[in-house]
Amino acid sequence: MNTRRQSLNRRQFLQKATVAAASLAAFPSVLGKAKSSYVIRVGLIGCGGRGSGALRNVLDAGKIAGVKVEVVALADMFQDRMQQARARYRRTLHVEVPNSRCFVGFNAYKELLSLPEVNYVIMATPPGFRPIHFAEAVKQGKHIFTEKPVAVDGPGVRMMFAASEEAERKGLCVVAGTQRRHDKGYIETIKRIQDGAIGDLCALRAYWNGGAIWDRGWDPNRSDMENQIRNWYHFRWLCGDHIVEQHVHNLDVCNWIMGTHPIRAYGQGGRQALPWNKKSEKWDHFAVEYEYPNGVRMFSQCRQISHCDNRVAEAVTGCKGESDPRGWIRLKDGSMWRFRGKKINPYVQEHVDLINAIVNEQPINEGRQVTEATLTAILGRESAYSGRILTWDQVLNSKRKLMPDKLEFGPLPPPEIPIPGKYKFE
Repeated sequence: MNTRRQSLNRRQFLQKATVAAASLAAFPSVLGKAKSSYVIRVGLIGCGGRGSGALRNVLDAGKIAGVKVEVVALADMFQDRMQQARARYRRTLHVEVPNSRCFVGFNAYKELLSLPEVNYVIMATPPGFRPIHFAEAVKQGKHIFTEKPVAVDGPGVRMMFAASEEAERKGLCVVAGTQRRHDKGYIETIKRIQDGAIGDLCALRAYWNGGAIWDRGWDPNRSDMENQIRNWYHFRWLCGDHIVEQHVHNLDVCNWIMGTHPIRAYGQGGRQALPWNKKSEKWDHFAVEYEYPNGVRMFSQCRQISHCDNRVAEAVTGCKGESDPRGWIRLKDGSMWRFRGKKINPYVQEHVDLINAIVNEQPINEGRQVTEATLTAILGRESAYSGRILTWDQVLNSKRKLMPDKLEFGPLPPPEIPIPGKYKFE
């Protein structure tokens, strides 16, 4: 009874949050007086593809919101990536950052975050680094846009929860790269679901079934550490495996709908298409059954194998009908509702919402929700790896730390590929 009451209270809270998100999306411009004087000064940590995309998104968001946006600092692990990024930004975004504010190496993020002129940080490094970067940004009093996921293990999740709470105490604004939360179709549809449009919920489904992911290979002239960071999607300490790095989007939508997180998971999966002699420890498919506090199940699939039928979606079944939360509801009597509102780019809208919150001094903090989505994915991964039914609290409190003790270029033999029955959950 207490668990159900807590779940319902949490759902009521998130329903209010949904309305607030809808309000932010409905008003793209900030107050006239504030927007005329405030300047968003962006520091980017991680100059790869997602970082480049996020820079373009925030520049576009500034135009929509009517707020001046400047890119004032960059940080990346590698000098060659930094120079390539600067040339690309100069050519495509007309952005020029001086040498004195371009930082390289393991401590580049600290140098960037120490700059007083940076007031808006974009975090786009491999997810394994996210907890330490996020905690430092909060310590330095920065507003944060963080890409998802935000951790790869229990210790990282606990660090994120603590730092998110500290950000809230400081009145800092945090938005995560779970862009569906800023998509008007999702916002309106999920509000209707939570208001009872399809009745009591019976089951949810989540899919991210796609083709094989990129692979940058292994250069024998580079150290183990450098090779792994450059090919980060293939190593757990950096990406958490693809159920964490990619499927977190769909799992977040299901948590959003339910107004809470799962309490346990029962998963399986493996490495069917990837060769076992390859320097990579990731799996290529997972299937997980999650249980929520009220007994509702969510069935999850994710796959990265080419030449298969793909599906990236979520679905909800209720006692009165069903829904694709992207924008439609179908009832058992045959009636249909579709979202007919104006389409927006959620990758831009999430930055518009963050800028509005900063300039209007109306704090928004998505730190906890994205961390819960991340832990949902880690829970499914650990259950599948170990072949065991695991609970939320077990994985949250796990002492298994994937991050290397020393962050330096040199030897770093990757762990063995996880095999159920042999892999031990700690």
